[in-house]
Amino acid sequence: METIADYMHRFETRLSAYIPPRSSWTPADEALFGPSDLFRMPLDQAEALRFKAIKYAFDLHYTCNDTYRTFCTEAGIAPDDLKHPDDLDKIPLIPDRFFKEHPAGKDFAIWLGNIITGEMPRVVINGSNPSFDEVIKAFNQAGMVVAYSSGTSGRHTVIPRDQRTYNTSQFAAGKSVITMAYPEWDSDIYGYLLMPNPRKTNVFAGKVCGIYFDTIKEVRVAIDRDLPAEVVRLAMSGENSLRARAVRLFNKLNSLRMVDKIIRWLAHHHNAGNKIALVGAPFLVSAVIHKLREQGRSFDFSQRGALVTGGGWKAFEDQRIGTTEFRKQVQETLGIQENYCLDVYGMVEGNGWMVHCQEGHYLHAPYSYYKPMVLDEDNNPLGYGEWGRYAFLDAAATSYPGFIITGDMVRLLERCPVCDRPGPVLEPEVRRAAGEDTRGCAEEVRRVVSADLGG
Repeated sequence: METIADYMHRFETRLSAYIPPRSSWTPADEALFGPSDLFRMPLDQAEALRFKAIKYAFDLHYTCNDTYRTFCTEAGIAPDDLKHPDDLDKIPLIPDRFFKEHPAGKDFAIWLGNIITGEMPRVVINGSNPSFDEVIKAFNQAGMVVAYSSGTSGRHTVIPRDQRTYNTSQFAAGKSVITMAYPEWDSDIYGYLLMPNPRKTNVFAGKVCGIYFDTIKEVRVAIDRDLPAEVVRLAMSGENSLRARAVRLFNKLNSLRMVDKIIRWLAHHHNAGNKIALVGAPFLVSAVIHKLREQGRSFDFSQRGALVTGGGWKAFEDQRIGTTEFRKQVQETLGIQENYCLDVYGMVEGNGWMVHCQEGHYLHAPYSYYKPMVLDEDNNPLGYGEWGRYAFLDAAATSYPGFIITGDMVRLLERCPVCDRPGPVLEPEVRRAAGEDTRGCAEEVRRVVSADLGG
């Protein structure tokens, strides 16, 4: 069997366009692009890389981001205070709600400019009162990759990535998944993206999946149309206006055709004996399974199928199912083995992707450049095995400070209870903290696709 080193070399050769020239690598690049396997590094080596990477990122944002430096000054923390890996816990963390507390119109553009680390691109915005989409389009035409996610509050979380950070985020996601899928990845696979088309949307749920098209032979897209921010907002907010009801009806009718197209695609590749990989929202997979069961049909992709889901577990017809039951349904109806049915946990604010291991389906952190943390009610770090609010230090974020407190509740373990990988893991079930709005890439897709007149 091919070694993991050869396997990952083959992947990195195919995706070389996403990797910056080695002569330009920063400590953050070294920590992500250098290791062959992000999940099997010796802990002491990973800790040394991570400390250098996060310290470098903190110094960068402190020096080149006036807004974040002011935040750090108020907290009394400067780069010289980071002398040891344990000192990383001193880094001031930004609440994720900060990234959704933005004004409208040209003030939104000014707000975006103030949170960008480094030199601001020349952005041209026409009109005195531009829309949300028009501001983002102007930044992206200037070379940025500004993307957003939404929640049930109707407010969009907006993150400004430059092209390098965007490519790094995609590569980190791809490398994390391909590593965990060892030894099954090859480029001769047909794929279906169960997310919005990354070339037709600024929704992060789709945007981050751009690398998928370069990783395998051919990819079809479920939501292959423009998704304006207002459509996403109306779908997520549950608003009951005439326009919101019309949007939900349109989406509902589209979803019925979408599921039929996916089933026809599955049937074609099943009959042709091709290898497939489905990537995207659990909701759409559940919708396909539900329809196949109604029809009394199933497929057997046991030796030639993989499924990678992401973005949360609010599932079909508003009924939540756990990851274990979901994998069982996938194997019974699509034939995809449970060890090749993996979930990814990440978010629009970050560039670290935690992936299920095949053996136990715990979420493994890429611990050479990304530090997961759990905080108590006073935002103090908790030890392993304690439930608390999830936070992270992300060295891969170079165009904005990636030191974030989230609205998720998690439990972090020192290592996986099942497999032999040495790094930290999250328990598989992640939930929202009390009082936080429902959000996530999968939830956006669920609401955009499944909304109906009943709300």
